[in-house]
Amino acid sequence: MTDPFATAVRRIEEPGTAAALRTCGPIVRAEAPAGGPVWIVTDDSLARRVLTDERLVKDTAYAPPSWDRWAAGLEPTAGEQMSLTTLDGPPHAALRKAHAPLLTARRVQAYADRIAAIAREQLGAAAVDGPVDLMADFTTRFPLTVICELLGVPADRVDKAVAACARMSTYGPAEFAAVMAAFADLAAAALEGGGMAAELRDRVPDGTTAQELHYLLFGLIFASQITTDAALGFLVARALGDPSDDLVREVLRRHPPAPFTLWRFTRTEVELAGVRLPERAPVLVDIAGINSAGEGADLTFGAGPHYCIGAQVALLELRAVADVLAADFPDARLTVPYAELRRVDRGMQGSRLVELPVLLRG
Repeated sequence: MTDPFATAVRRIEEPGTAAALRTCGPIVRAEAPAGGPVWIVTDDSLARRVLTDERLVKDTAYAPPSWDRWAAGLEPTAGEQMSLTTLDGPPHAALRKAHAPLLTARRVQAYADRIAAIAREQLGAAAVDGPVDLMADFTTRFPLTVICELLGVPADRVDKAVAACARMSTYGPAEFAAVMAAFADLAAAALEGGGMAAELRDRVPDGTTAQELHYLLFGLIFASQITTDAALGFLVARALGDPSDDLVREVLRRHPPAPFTLWRFTRTEVELAGVRLPERAPVLVDIAGINSAGEGADLTFGAGPHYCIGAQVALLELRAVADVLAADFPDARLTVPYAELRRVDRGMQGSRLVELPVLLRG
């Protein structure tokens, strides 16, 4: 079987490893990047059961004891640092309850005009004479500008947010500490304003420390960038080279920002689809593979209690860019054939276009 975690450069619509995984059954054993076995769920109905099964937890304290945290790219454990992505059960529900009112479809829709204006400003600035690679800056800067404004981070700090997110690709103790310090500065600046960061501070569970609040804000900033960045590249490519009627949903289904869910670990011995998994077994759901099966399945933003809290922001950002392109840049075009665009598949880090050369003014 092809290694599902290997880095590979492919044409934009070239099949990856999903088909090979699915032929191996509803749950497939593979070799984890940090060593040892990992079980990958490839079936939609089984995946939805896994995503709601209390026996499978997000807390990285349950990772295999042989794993090196840095090699595996693991977050701090829930005991070390609470977050939406590592808490489970009632503590997770309480934290999600604090976030949810800030990111509802109705609340986010109120920012639609402003988000469209940001897209218009940044695409206009990129509309130089000649081709521009929108993957070089726009796809990162746009979602970060949006989330920083929503949270209350001053506009002059967006460059620092861009730099901090770029450094997240290098994961080690020294780099992690430096990046967390940069995000803490951004969070502190946001909390001085009147945006969502201040609202979140007033809603988090009693006893939440300043450091914990800063980490929660880091999670919102980084997740907003990493989710929308890659999707924007595929969205613009499809809009200019191979458009469809339901562009945003189709792009997300075919090119989900996260090919797999974040790690889950078995709290106890578990049997799934006739396969017995030991305690502390790492489990992933193959989002990209399930989405591509052509059976109406769509797990782009997950399912169950850990459904992506920022899904409405991501959807609005993508629709804003598609609408602004159509309205303000009707003559925009790719400077290479759509089919020749290349993406780099980076295992759990997702897929991203290598470059996106566009002539915005035609």
